[in-house]
Amino acid sequence: MIIGERMARATWNNIVIAESDKTIIVEGNLYFPPDSTNSQYLEKSSSHSTCPWKGEASYFDIIVNNKINKDSAWYYHEPKEAAKEIKNYVAFWKEVKVES
Repeated sequence: MIIGERMARATWNNIVIAESDKTIIVEGNLYFPPDSTNSQYLEKSSSHSTCPWKGEASYFDIIVNNKINKDSAWYYHEPKEAAKEIKNYVAFWKEVKVES
């Protein structure tokens, strides 16, 4: 895990979904602190997946201007010990533009 020191931003449909200079990089993905997300655009999904070393991931749909990007953000609410630093941090994919 690498802690980012530069400002990073996640956008979708020209809207900033998250912005922080305290991201954590894991396996090439930037994880944003929970307080850096614009939660009005995030809606919890019922989807889950499992990583052998991080644990169970939960997902958010991103909703902007009535457009839905299904399961395009994920987080670990109860990560395994090896991933405890990213507890509730949010990462993005599926057309979400992440810049740092």
